[in-house]
Amino acid sequence: MRLPFPPILIYALRRLIQAVPVVVLIMIGTFILLKLAPGDTVDALVGDMGGADAAFIERLRAEYGLDQPVYVQLWVYMSKLATFDFGWSFVYEQPVTRVLLDRLWVTLTLMATSLGFAFCIGIALGAFAARRVYSTTDNVISTLGLVFYATPSFFLSLMMILLFSVKLGWLPVGGIQTIAAFYTGWDHLVDVALHLVMPTAALSLIYLSFYLRLMRASVLEVMELDYVRTARAKGAGEGWLMIHHIMRNALLPVVTLLGLQFSTVLGGSVVVETIFTLPGLGQLAYQSVIQRDMNTLMGIIFLCSIIVVVVNFLTDLLYARLDSRIELA
Repeated sequence: MRLPFPPILIYALRRLIQAVPVVVLIMIGTFILLKLAPGDTVDALVGDMGGADAAFIERLRAEYGLDQPVYVQLWVYMSKLATFDFGWSFVYEQPVTRVLLDRLWVTLTLMATSLGFAFCIGIALGAFAARRVYSTTDNVISTLGLVFYATPSFFLSLMMILLFSVKLGWLPVGGIQTIAAFYTGWDHLVDVALHLVMPTAALSLIYLSFYLRLMRASVLEVMELDYVRTARAKGAGEGWLMIHHIMRNALLPVVTLLGLQFSTVLGGSVVVETIFTLPGLGQLAYQSVIQRDMNTLMGIIFLCSIIVVVVNFLTDLLYARLDSRIELA
């Protein structure tokens, strides 16, 4: 007997149930690894103060609950996490939730623009190169993809700062906005967009090469399938074949890679945000590791886990939309 629920709802509930133990295991594993690392929040605070006596350090550690066994600390933290209480940031002196929300939009904007640019330009160049396979155009595009793939994002970031900011003065060096300008409305949006040009380019070019090469190979494979040959024999134009027959099936592996690389972009944003001093989750994660702000770091990991789960879910939906043979049940 079929349940009176749409397949998409059943699929979403099943994925949600599957995601819960995954996220819990990630949080438990991360908590234990951080506890195995030398030092804690109190050590970082005492270091910033220039030192303190042993009695004060013990009182501070007891106040923060760090004198308890690891399993007790884990139980307390996971109990609070079950109510979405991420705790208190001892470095920023405010709730972790507020710290994360203040910086989340920067990272999401950077990731969305970077992946969007890499995906759209990558599949366009890949399809264009496949249409002119083994030609000069194909060789130039493939070479550019190889160069983008081999260039580290930190090196590209520094070179762009040197050229476009220091030498030419076209783009701001870093930050997310010009604070002293007090822009509002459209001027504020333009200012933010200018600050994101170089970080987006530095983060997206390496992923653009992935999509380019994969799309080229996928289009070449689909072009040799029987149904494409049949459509061509019936007189279908090359443009019609590419848009209505080839691209839809050729996009399937590229969409899969898009979902898998979302977590990789989260890791790559740490380097880019640090170089361009963007106030996002990547830079916050780096600072939290240095300052041993464990509650903030755990909150970042939890938030990133949720983002990856949601993106993978949306990728599966898009995959099913592109391939009608897939049923969400």
